[in-house]
Amino acid sequence: MMRLNKVYHRSLSLLALSVSAPSPPFSFSPSSLSLSPPAFLALRPGRSAFASLKTASTMTSSRFTNLVPINALACEENGEGASNGAVSSSSSNTAPNGNEDESTLGVGYCLPPPEIKDIVDAPPLPALSFSPHRDKILFLKRRALPPLAELARPEEKLAGIRIDGRYNTRSRMSFYTGIGIHQLMPDGTLGPEKEVHGYPDGAKINFVTWSLNGQHLAFSIRVDEEENTSSKLRVWVADVETGNARPLFQSPNIYLNAVFDNFVWVNNSTLLVSTIPLSRGGPPSKPLVPAGPKIQSNEQKNVIQVRTFQDLLKDEYDEDLFDYYTTTQLVLASVDGTVKEIGPPAVYTSMDPSPDGKYLLISSIHRPYSFIVPCGRFPKKVDLWTTDGKFVRELCDLPLAEDIPIASNSVRKGMRSINWRADKPSTLYWVETQDGGDAKVEVSPRDIVYTQPAEPLEGEQPAILHQLDLRYGGISWCDDLLALVYESWYKTRRVRTWVVSPGSEDSSPHILFDRSSEDVYSDPGSPMLRRTPNGTYVIAKISKENDGSTYILLNGSGATPEGNIPFLDLFDINTGNKERIWQSDKEKYYETVVALMSDQKEGDMCLDQLKILTSKESKTENTQYYILIWPHKQACQITNFPHPYPQLASLQKEMIRYQRKDGVQLTATLYLPPGYDPSKDGPLPCLIWSYPGEFKSKDAAGQVRGSPNEFAGIGPTSALLWLARRFAILSGPTIPIIGEGKEEANDRYVEQLVASAEAAVQEVIQRGVAHPNKISVGGHSYGAFMTANLLAHAPHLFCCGIARSGAYNRTLTPFGFQNEDRTLWEATTTYVEMSPFMSANRIKKPILLIHGEEDNNPGTLTMQSDRFFNALKGHGALCRLVILPFESHGYASRESIMHVLWETDRWLQKYCVSNNSDVNADVDPTSKDDSSKGATDSKSEAAAASGGGGPEASHFECEELHPRSSLWW
Repeated sequence: MMRLNKVYHRSLSLLALSVSAPSPPFSFSPSSLSLSPPAFLALRPGRSAFASLKTASTMTSSRFTNLVPINALACEENGEGASNGAVSSSSSNTAPNGNEDESTLGVGYCLPPPEIKDIVDAPPLPALSFSPHRDKILFLKRRALPPLAELARPEEKLAGIRIDGRYNTRSRMSFYTGIGIHQLMPDGTLGPEKEVHGYPDGAKINFVTWSLNGQHLAFSIRVDEEENTSSKLRVWVADVETGNARPLFQSPNIYLNAVFDNFVWVNNSTLLVSTIPLSRGGPPSKPLVPAGPKIQSNEQKNVIQVRTFQDLLKDEYDEDLFDYYTTTQLVLASVDGTVKEIGPPAVYTSMDPSPDGKYLLISSIHRPYSFIVPCGRFPKKVDLWTTDGKFVRELCDLPLAEDIPIASNSVRKGMRSINWRADKPSTLYWVETQDGGDAKVEVSPRDIVYTQPAEPLEGEQPAILHQLDLRYGGISWCDDLLALVYESWYKTRRVRTWVVSPGSEDSSPHILFDRSSEDVYSDPGSPMLRRTPNGTYVIAKISKENDGSTYILLNGSGATPEGNIPFLDLFDINTGNKERIWQSDKEKYYETVVALMSDQKEGDMCLDQLKILTSKESKTENTQYYILIWPHKQACQITNFPHPYPQLASLQKEMIRYQRKDGVQLTATLYLPPGYDPSKDGPLPCLIWSYPGEFKSKDAAGQVRGSPNEFAGIGPTSALLWLARRFAILSGPTIPIIGEGKEEANDRYVEQLVASAEAAVQEVIQRGVAHPNKISVGGHSYGAFMTANLLAHAPHLFCCGIARSGAYNRTLTPFGFQNEDRTLWEATTTYVEMSPFMSANRIKKPILLIHGEEDNNPGTLTMQSDRFFNALKGHGALCRLVILPFESHGYASRESIMHVLWETDRWLQKYCVSNNSDVNADVDPTSKDDSSKGATDSKSEAAAASGGGGPEASHFECEELHPRSSLWW
């Protein structure tokens, strides 16, 4: 997975996510991951997002990792603007006679048709960040897709991470190109923009953070300099009132080391910065001749099972190189120029000031390192220092963790999730497992949560806050009377929320919510959080006039059979009574609560003075942001983003429901091109793009997720781009793989996969929007795995397939994959039957394989596509393999993305649009699965009912078709 840059939630920045506590405690699908601590979030139109997290408990700590929309990964993770991505100027390679010139198909990068290219090249919208006092907004300006040259920069692959040695930071790091400051006026309008200035032209900006009082900004700057000159990161500060920026350090020799942590505000005027030690010389030289062979040993007969991690350390030289790039000197630096080194150089991975600014929680890793697990499992030490660098005490020194079991909910032994209580000046809390970290061990309690002052009295032992029988999932703090503790268990999908009173020994914890994480209809929402003067976030308490009760706000997605209708409930924590004080429009718009904006003062907030930030969008109107003010709920629009792709502004979108033959209800989002009328235009070529999910119950699998009124976010590699090519797109049809009770879902994977696909295909044909012989299927990662399996086991459904960055041979991931936690030796039949590699001889339909040459996602090694292609070719299959130089699991550079789109469009035009033969023509009757019997007849009947099929659909033969549902592993 590509690295996301760390930012802080002592200010408020926004994605289209609510700032509230975590839905207890997690969702289990990347596309539905619900995270809502008071994070520094980047606000962008589009709903889909995911986060790189430390642990669930950090959700209420003083810092949080950056959240990035999945459809923005390419433009957020890498290089320069689109104009620098050099690709072929031709949108198609054709010979004079109109046929493809096969000699050009393997040479150079190509551009897709203008209809697609223009959408992808549209300038990106800015990210937004609100000041701590909610009176100013930053517009963080972004660039378009980067050139391949940026990805081609040398990088060191060490201990599961990739490092750009020239910058001494993670490689392929995103950046902003400028910062604009707007005053938020009392009437909700924005004042004129004030540009932050003073830094060099062409500077790349990262890690933008507000000081606690909102008077300063801190950020890093890097500038591409001449060859062989340093271009490392420097820390800059800017005065918010004037916009004037200057270097934090007067010395030009102090550089930021941002491989792990970077910097954090300790108080209003002082930053704690991770720097490159001044005494560091050049990198270690690789020995021309090794000192000896590479040896790993397990003579102690330990049971160590690990997933297929990539970019691991290989030898002693790698260990030395890892130390070289990650060793940090911590420095306290004031905006007035005062500088003080604190602590010895070490591999510091995080630094968290206490809410009162008196202590530092310092984490570091140390040797012995490992050659089989990434650095997150290396020996870890957590110390407590005073803010001026005085050592107070060691909290823990955890050993190397190579032996964490692969079963879901297994964890590291010892103290974990060590953090500061958000509602106290300097109180620590953490959790310790009681099952040795092994989820297969039955024990009660399974986890215990402890608290302790930073400097306890002599002999004072940690206090037990709560004991849990499931796995700890985080805490939302409020005060001594209220905290919410979350626990979950993946195997059963059970999630529970406990009410505890941290300051009262007489009050017994009790369960507030006990439900299934899969049952989205029963989700009560998550508590809204408010910012404290110390920059932490706690549960917001609400009071009403002439009412002695105390309430909290529950912000929910509002899943219903008609789609999501987000809401805000006033919830009495003692009685359980609730009052709905706001709900999204459900006729035309999709609205969400993003954050509280009236939390500047301490104490309870009066309901009549409530002010919240909301988002609003529709099928055709992109996301805008509003401030909603009580008691009259007056809405003030604060953004006016232009439509990102006006050429598709009138696309047609519908959430549809249909049924699998075993009775499971399925859902999908059907997109149709602007102006399309099935009664006049007839059926279209169709692209089905999906990603399977696992469920424990049929009822949960059939629940509706998403809203019919959400704006269609189109990323640079999205299937929705083919709306511009007059395709019908069935986006995200549910492919539930269900294992009820003790049944393992994957034991019936192929059967359920085919049944779900049959139902989806039959639905689009019956609606008359898809030509039965022109239906293609595609997916990314696990969706690519799905695509290959469907072409092997349901060839009667599809005319061709597109598989990007997939894994096709599960015997190469023998210690589990996706949510499968049995090993190859425990479930041999399942591993083999699920692997499309083992059925390569059955694939007769055209399949396009695309893979990044530097894919570092666990399980999806580039070798997977290489070997699958050779297996297909060895059986005479019509196939094509495209390996993208320098690309990882998700594609980033403009050249690569444009070429992927060109390859995809060429494949669809040649094997879908131009396909006039029955999709069953090449199907070997003896190779068809039992699970697909009868589908051909039902499909023909559906085609006849819709008027499609066969040679009579001649308008596809002569009509000239003019030339972002991204998925994540």
